[in-house]
Amino acid sequence: MSRRAKIATYVVMVVLAVPFVFPTWWMITASLLPANEVLAYPPKLFPNQPQWENYKTAFTDFPLARQYFNSLYIAVLVTLGTMFFSSLAGYAFARIRFRGEKLFALILIGLMVPSEVTIIPLFRVVDDLGLTNTHWPLIVVPIFGAPSVLATFVMRQFFITIPGELEEAGRLDGLSRFGLYRRVALPIAKPALAAVAIFTFLNTWNFFLEPLVYLTDKDMFTLPVALTQYVDVYGGHLWNVQLAAATTTVVPVLIVFIIAQRQFVEGLAQSGLKG
Repeated sequence: MSRRAKIATYVVMVVLAVPFVFPTWWMITASLLPANEVLAYPPKLFPNQPQWENYKTAFTDFPLARQYFNSLYIAVLVTLGTMFFSSLAGYAFARIRFRGEKLFALILIGLMVPSEVTIIPLFRVVDDLGLTNTHWPLIVVPIFGAPSVLATFVMRQFFITIPGELEEAGRLDGLSRFGLYRRVALPIAKPALAAVAIFTFLNTWNFFLEPLVYLTDKDMFTLPVALTQYVDVYGGHLWNVQLAAATTTVVPVLIVFIIAQRQFVEGLAQSGLKG
């Protein structure tokens, strides 16, 4: 590629990136503005005097730290649980021949069922069990419900690609079926597990409908619901404080993606999923 072609390519990429980068840049800069300048037109993209106290207010005047912890530990538990059970299920559907293996196509129907359709019957079940206003439904339902179907599909597609000779060698070494899963299949499934970890963490981190339905106590809220509560005593929106809190919620997602981005792309490629 010639130098002019490279320059033209970079220019086009920068132009195409603007619609994606601008909202994030505005969110960060607006979080450092006084409240009366957030909605100014044209928008201020470089604050003259950054108002760092907006971030302090988000944590001192609201239970953001508690809500941050709620989202973090729920996302971590759901991610770990989904990785474990989806890898077990994916391995079973990919490597074990049993009478119910044809049911996998039926399980995939879970991908086509919106959460809004099942939220009311799930709420009735959770309410009958006395688990409303707790984090249990936010942890258990995603691990064993429809949200884990995609993770199981990714793991199954990856395990299908494992050469049968590897398992045969494991059997000769005396490994049981679970030993083959743990010592042969799982160690080479790191790319697929990374892909499952990223999209599960991101999906759980962004849960809004479920916490809104199951939770009533502000101290139990997760971040997506908590971000709707930033109002003053008169009911007016505290846009600068709200944007400061929203900016902090991006950090964990970026950290997870940066750590596992290479394995994420490789896992999706080997599982047959394309963007």
